[in-house]
Amino acid sequence: MTPIAESRSRTLIGLALAALMAATRGQQFAPLAHHLPDASLAVFFLAGFYLRSLWVFPALFGLATLIDLMAIGWGGVSGYCLTPAYWMLVPAYGVVWGLGRWFAVRHLESRATLPLLVGVLLIGGALAEVFASGGFYLLSGRFADLALVELLGRFATYMPATLLHLMLYVGLAAVVHLTLVRLLPSPRSARTGLQ
Repeated sequence: MTPIAESRSRTLIGLALAALMAATRGQQFAPLAHHLPDASLAVFFLAGFYLRSLWVFPALFGLATLIDLMAIGWGGVSGYCLTPAYWMLVPAYGVVWGLGRWFAVRHLESRATLPLLVGVLLIGGALAEVFASGGFYLLSGRFADLALVELLGRFATYMPATLLHLMLYVGLAAVVHLTLVRLLPSPRSARTGLQ
């Protein structure tokens, strides 16, 4: 793949990921996606995997914040979650983004990499939930009496959905990725004219 074609591919992937986040995070702006779960964790993981530039992380975090602020300011969404704990989303998203980058250099175009991908997603999703929910519980000021039992109960409540949504979105992306790899000519076959 030429540098120009690679740059175009990364741009298209970046735009698709931004659109996915906007459609699922900003559900008040995309009524057709109203019942889709938030894809933000998967977007950050996939951005880490596909988009190598370091500026992508702050750009995506800025987009997420802008979507949230628009939802609160114009979409009628409650600002309940907008507290000092909001900044715990930086390490939450940073974990999955970093693991996406880590996985990018270790994956193979085969099923042999699937157990590693599942393990990385489980670890990343769990850590992201600890940062996001744990940070909100501890730093938001919304809870008068902090108790470990209540914190663990919150993890038990929210962790399964977090992991499921992350796995589903990344799984769908993997299916699309593998389909495109099979349908599009490889860089070697494109250079030699092989199909």
